[in-house]
Amino acid sequence: MLPRNLSKRVRIMGSQALNLVDVDSSLAAKSPLEIIGYALREFDNIAISFSGAEDVVLIDMACRIRKDIEVFSLDTGRLHPETYRFIDRVREHYGIAIELMMPEAAAVEALVREKGLFSFYRDDHKECCGVRKINPLRRKLATLDAWITGQRRDQSPNTRAEIPVIQDDKAFARAGGTLTKFNPLSNWTSQQVWDYIRGNNVPYNELHDRGFISIGCEPCTRPVGPGQHEREGRWWWEEATKKECGLHAVNIES
Repeated sequence: MLPRNLSKRVRIMGSQALNLVDVDSSLAAKSPLEIIGYALREFDNIAISFSGAEDVVLIDMACRIRKDIEVFSLDTGRLHPETYRFIDRVREHYGIAIELMMPEAAAVEALVREKGLFSFYRDDHKECCGVRKINPLRRKLATLDAWITGQRRDQSPNTRAEIPVIQDDKAFARAGGTLTKFNPLSNWTSQQVWDYIRGNNVPYNELHDRGFISIGCEPCTRPVGPGQHEREGRWWWEEATKKECGLHAVNIES
């Protein structure tokens, strides 16, 4: 049994580095619902990052604990129409507000004016993702003490195989502050996610029925074939080792 407010007390250690290894070890043996429950008890200023199937599972679990959970989603301006419909279905299904974080218009305009609409095919995706995803995410996370994501270890063998249940997210922590990141589904497989979705009538993006597994922006996402890993449908023109957009930069840095 984890002591209440443990993570808050850890921060009182001052100059010593935040060490969540013991907490992670305790949480790793618990269910995603228990991990979310712990996160919501420990942090008042916390939100779920929502975009895909894993994230709506988190929302479903969180709403079983409390109905006022904060949820946000990154609207890059280039999502599939199906994804926008999915966001509205989730909002209506759970009766929750979903804050859409959008890129700064001036930054998008400058990128398009200089390099066109599809520069990521020519260069790589990081510059466009930086403008459309990373900067809006940074704005949001600067207002939070903790966030919850749907990362799984089997999503990306190159960058997510070692993700813990709880992390000190130094990549997005505001200056002089700390940011705790929870990955309640880190030990789950894709099959477990979909068993939960079907077993609990959880809404999902209709693109999944058309062969899409990992879904991002429309120009950068395509269905995968039999035997292909789910991340092969993202930024397929790039090396597998580069298939992170920067939202989970702490995975690469660590």
